[in-house]
Amino acid sequence: MEGILYATDLGNYYLGDSQKILTSYLSDSLKGKVQLILTSPPFPLNNKKSYGNLNGDDYKEWFISFAEIFSPLLKEDGSIVIELGNAWEPKRPVQSLLHLESLLGFVNNPKANLRLCQEFICYNPSRLPSPAQWVTIERIRVVDSFTHIWWMSKSDCPKSDNRRILRPYSKEMKNLLKSKKYNPGKRPSEHDIGQTSFFKDNNGSIAHNVIELEPIIEKKELRLPKNVISIANTNSNDFFLRKCRERNIKPHPARMPLELATFFIEFLTDPGDLVLDPFAGSNTTGYCAQYLGRKWLSIEIHKKYAEQAIFRFEDPSIEGDFYVYRK
Repeated sequence: MEGILYATDLGNYYLGDSQKILTSYLSDSLKGKVQLILTSPPFPLNNKKSYGNLNGDDYKEWFISFAEIFSPLLKEDGSIVIELGNAWEPKRPVQSLLHLESLLGFVNNPKANLRLCQEFICYNPSRLPSPAQWVTIERIRVVDSFTHIWWMSKSDCPKSDNRRILRPYSKEMKNLLKSKKYNPGKRPSEHDIGQTSFFKDNNGSIAHNVIELEPIIEKKELRLPKNVISIANTNSNDFFLRKCRERNIKPHPARMPLELATFFIEFLTDPGDLVLDPFAGSNTTGYCAQYLGRKWLSIEIHKKYAEQAIFRFEDPSIEGDFYVYRK
C-alpha cells in the first residue's frame, strides 16, 4: 500500500512506485519546489537483482520517461544528479552502450528541456569485481572501480557554489602560502603565472569532478571537502549495518555512499531547500539531507528496503523529531 512510511521534522519517506506517486497525488504539491533530485536508480543489469532492474530497450524507455516527470518538479535553478553504473552485453565480455544511450535520451527528452551541466566520476575501489565471469574467473577484464554521476538542469546556470565544497589544501600548498615562494612565469600549457597568483588563502582548493572515496594513489592524502569528511566520520554506515545484523536483515546491496550524497547536497542546495530521491533504497539521501538541514522527500518501491531505511534515523548522531507511521 502506498503512502508515508516514516517522517522527520524535515522530510517524508514514501513506500510506493515513484513513477505513479510523482505523477499523481504529489505532482501538484511538488511542482516547481524541488531544488535537487539526487538519486541512484537501478542500474541496467543483465541479471535480475533483488532491488529490481530492467534491461535493454525496456530499461532505456523507463529511464528516459523520468526526464519529463522530474523536470516540472524542479525550481528554475534546480538540479538533477543521477549516479549510474556501467552495463555489459549479455554473456559477452563487452560493455554495453545502454547506460550512455539512456542518459542521452534522458537529457534530450523534448518534453523535459534539460542540459548536461557536468559529468563526475565516483572512484570506489571497494566495489566488488563485476562481471565476475570476465574479471575473476576468466581474468580478461579489470575491476570497474567507478560510477558515473551526471549533473543536469533546466538552466545553464543552476544554483551551485563550489566554495561550499572546498578541499583542504595539500601540504605543498600550505607550505607555499606560508613561505610565499614559488616559480612564476609562463608554463608549457601557456598559462602565465603571476608573481602573487597563489598568495591568497581561499580556505581550500576547488573540488575536482573525480570524487575519491579512497585515494587513487596509495599513501596519498585523501582530500575530501570538510562537510563530506564530517558526515563520513559519523559512523552512520557502521550504525546502519550493525542494526541490520542485529535484526538479521540483509542490507540493500547498492547503497549510495554518504560522501557522494553530501557532496552534491552541499554543492547544489542551501539549508531549507527540498531534496528528492525517487529511488531511495536505504535512504542515504534523506539521511544526509537531514544531517545538513535540508528538507527531503524519498520514495522506495520495495518494502523490505523501505523498512530497513528506518534504521538510519535511529542513529543518535542525527537530529530532529522522528515518526514511524506504519510497520
